[in-house]
Amino acid sequence: MPLLFARRWGWIGLFAVMLNACSHRQDQLPSFTASGYIADRGVVRLWRNDDQAQRAVTILSVYSPYEGDNTTITRYQYLDDQVRQINRTQNGAHAQVVQIRFDDKGNVSFMQRQRDQVREKLSDDELALYQFEANRLLQDSHSLRVGHVHLVQGQWRDGAMYNCQDKAVNPNFDGRSLSWIAARSTHSARPLGVAWLEAPEGTQLLLVANEDFCRWQPKKSDL
Repeated sequence: MPLLFARRWGWIGLFAVMLNACSHRQDQLPSFTASGYIADRGVVRLWRNDDQAQRAVTILSVYSPYEGDNTTITRYQYLDDQVRQINRTQNGAHAQVVQIRFDDKGNVSFMQRQRDQVREKLSDDELALYQFEANRLLQDSHSLRVGHVHLVQGQWRDGAMYNCQDKAVNPNFDGRSLSWIAARSTHSARPLGVAWLEAPEGTQLLLVANEDFCRWQPKKSDL
């Protein structure tokens, strides 16, 4: 059994949630939010902190692939809706660390990639792709935030679900999701880490893994 499960068949519904999010009002949005979505070959979890006084946004993105162990953690920092810094750590067989900084005109002021203990520059095409992805992520996270699409993480243990505050919860999963969680639990001697999305449109299971997501889940002070 794989350590990671993602609802590949559910991405169409989540895409609809993101589209509907654009029409929601922006009143009374919290400054610190957690959300996520299903990507092409994995799942993305997002934690976002908005500092309106400084016109700054920080986003922590955790990408978990369907297969393999190359989890990618990226911290984005924005000022006036423009990306100013990207710090990425990719684990697994293709481990690497990428650091990029931009000036107020969007030009690269510093860049570095380190892999296999070797530091190297990024190509112009790679830099353009990083910048494009950062700007697109800011827009996507805004839509999810406005649409009240919330990420929740917790543990499945002893036949019940608990959130990271160790409170028993009852997510509105469909039968297929519940069956998968129950089946996975029979192959694990430890509690399972579970991540899901809750939105006005419904509940979406994202991940089930032999990992304690609550142990490293970021807080507002971490961003």
